[in-house]
Amino acid sequence: MERLIKIILQSIKAVRAFKLRTFFCLLSVALGIASITVIVAATEGAYKKAFEIVERFGPDSLLVFGGGQEARAVGQRQKTITLDDIEAVKEAFDSAYLLVPMSTMRDVTVSYRDKKYQTRIVGSTSDYSRMWTWPVIQGSDFKEEDVKGLRNVGLIGQFVAKELFGDEDPVGKYILVRRIPVQIVGVLSERGTTPAGEPLDDRIVIPISTLMRKLQNETKYVSAFRIRFYDQENLYHYKDELGSFLRKRHKIPPEEPDDFTIVSPKEVIQFLVALTGSLVAFLGVTGIISLIVAGFVLANLFLLSVKERTAEIGIRRATGAKKRDILMQFLGESVTITTLGGFLGFLLALLASKLLILIAQFPIYFSWKAFVTGLLLSWIVGIVFGLQPANRAANLKPIEAIKG
Repeated sequence: MERLIKIILQSIKAVRAFKLRTFFCLLSVALGIASITVIVAATEGAYKKAFEIVERFGPDSLLVFGGGQEARAVGQRQKTITLDDIEAVKEAFDSAYLLVPMSTMRDVTVSYRDKKYQTRIVGSTSDYSRMWTWPVIQGSDFKEEDVKGLRNVGLIGQFVAKELFGDEDPVGKYILVRRIPVQIVGVLSERGTTPAGEPLDDRIVIPISTLMRKLQNETKYVSAFRIRFYDQENLYHYKDELGSFLRKRHKIPPEEPDDFTIVSPKEVIQFLVALTGSLVAFLGVTGIISLIVAGFVLANLFLLSVKERTAEIGIRRATGAKKRDILMQFLGESVTITTLGGFLGFLLALLASKLLILIAQFPIYFSWKAFVTGLLLSWIVGIVFGLQPANRAANLKPIEAIKG
């Protein structure tokens, strides 16, 4: 034990003595560890964010858009979901406890006094906030009578409220939506961003009848509808049934693709994981390359160090040090440097994560897994790439080493 402590102390002393070697080794290891640590944190963050979004989306919910997946992939928005479809689904699915139609208009100019802003207008029913578990924190929700009466009332998102009203209370105020005066009756709670980074709070919700008749000149088609079921465990069974039901209503031949898209919690998770996958893959390749380069830098610098320290090694061997002691000392130096590199890499990863969150709203979540993974990898690099120089130092013959 005493011998081991002496070897460790000698390793630390050597690390401090050879400052330039230590600096280059430490920096190269730190960059590689930082990349790997960010990967682990990003992967955990992606899954954590995905499950948060699923919880918010509703694990008992399905979202149905007009237009098949192929059409949506090329940017087409086919009008295929009708108000009659929604009524038919209500009657056919007793297992559903909530169903809400929605229509959307993007980049609509809204104004309040001298302020103008382009936002998204969503048309829905009085169950919109309940459907999305999105409470109204100021004022009140609009009512079913507002939908039936085509009234000009609306709920405003936090982002739009700040753009138009600043610190002023928007409840009760009128804004112009394409020259149509709309009274703000409530303010939605802050929601954050979509998986793609778009602000969810950048919207105004009005009765779907008002949107369709007064803004879209539409009486039949809606953009989408959302449905929630009592029996969450059978959600994917209901998804299949709903798909078959809509295909039958739309009279789609068996060989033709769907003219609608059903999104479930599973697709939400897959989307977010795919979204983060490209960056994770890039960082992964970068991190592995950085670690390999760091390993070669460490090995070469230590081989050079062995040549420079042959006299020291020879004296130690001549005074009783065993091969194992020399081997352990050089491995100790290597692991000490890479451990320090691991800690520095973790700090660099924290800084890099702040930058990713700031620039790309990327979900990053640091846990003990990220730290332990980085530390283990730093030890592996230290042992694997430090072993050859340590062996060479240990195998030097005392007399030749002293002469060298």
